Amino acid sequence: MADQYAQFGEDKQSAEIPVIRWDQPPEGPVLVLLDQRTLPTDEVELVCTDAPALVEAIRTLAVRGAPVLGIAGAYGVALAAARGFDVDEAAAALAGARPTAVNLVVGVRRAQAAYQAVLADGGSLEQAAEAALAAARALHREDAEASARMARHGLALLDELLPGGGHRVLTHCNTGALVSGGEGTAFAVALAAHRGGRLRRLWVDETRPLLQGARLTAYEAARNGMPYTLLTDNAAGSLFAAGEVDAVLIGADRIAADGSVANKVGSYPLAVLARYHHVPFVVVAPVTTVDPHTPDGASIEVEQRAGHEVTEVTVPRAPMAGAEAGGGIPVAPLGTQAYNPAFDVTPPELVTAIVTEEGVVSPVTAEALAALCDRSRQVKI
Repeated sequence: MADQYAQFGEDKQSAEIPVIRWDQPPEGPVLVLLDQRTLPTDEVELVCTDAPALVEAIRTLAVRGAPVLGIAGAYGVALAAARGFDVDEAAAALAGARPTAVNLVVGVRRAQAAYQAVLADGGSLEQAAEAALAAARALHREDAEASARMARHGLALLDELLPGGGHRVLTHCNTGALVSGGEGTAFAVALAAHRGGRLRRLWVDETRPLLQGARLTAYEAARNGMPYTLLTDNAAGSLFAAGEVDAVLIGADRIAADGSVANKVGSYPLAVLARYHHVPFVVVAPVTTVDPHTPDGASIEVEQRAGHEVTEVTVPRAPMAGAEAGGGIPVAPLGTQAYNPAFDVTPPELVTAIVTEEGVVSPVTAEALAALCDRSRQVKI
């Protein structure tokens, strides 16, 4: 069904708007998203009434970021169940909406398993739908808790690596509250440093071609009163050369069993720069982002996105129903072919540490990562 939009008035602009929430109006349950495509100019809520609408929201980046995609996937299964649609069909569509982000599949499978378990025990469809929703809500709550623990572990690591405070941190893409049930992953660490009076400067890559750094990370940094400076991606090297970067903090969409990290394209060059300039390169992600079934970086499927994201610049706005792909301001000749991978892969030898809610892995090895994941499973059991 078609998505619906609700525009917030000026009296609500300063209030915290949930990134994702379940709502049950009289006409039936819905999943409500803060539409990230319209930020930072407009805070608009996108209402999804079925799984296909959510799949479209995921593919068009109305909702994005590995942890929150897992939450969205779980809620999407619950939405299909609550509205009486084919749950397995919805789960398959949701799981395939973005191939690189492993959290999406984890969230979908968790809610789907809860739904199927009730039916297998002889429960009703209504009871199964309630179980799927409970699983989604539990995942949402756990992600918020994981975010807080990652922030603590990450700040402790920064203080260990960079004694004396005054951290100057470079980040790429967006890893804050917009991608999480809590305050984020890498951004949450920088925010904790800011609150502790130990953040001197947050350097924010624009993150081309869709400018998630400029539109979203700068938006979150401004809302939190953080000292931040925006730069084009290709200016990062000059910052390193000038000695203005103390650490790099990024998130991850998938971490392979060997510690290879898939993150927003542009992350790998930062890792190379960081190694050359002897700057710590730290990845912050929940344990659910580690995929033991992906053996190494070469096995990670990297999503290839439409060329118009590179050949056109689109001004943030509320998407119109039926709008065609593209429609932005051309910055290349008509017919130009574009190379537009959504992610790149950083090998483990370039990663100083991986910070999770269960602790820190450093040096990054397959054995250390597997041991951390085993501990995580034992704690949950």
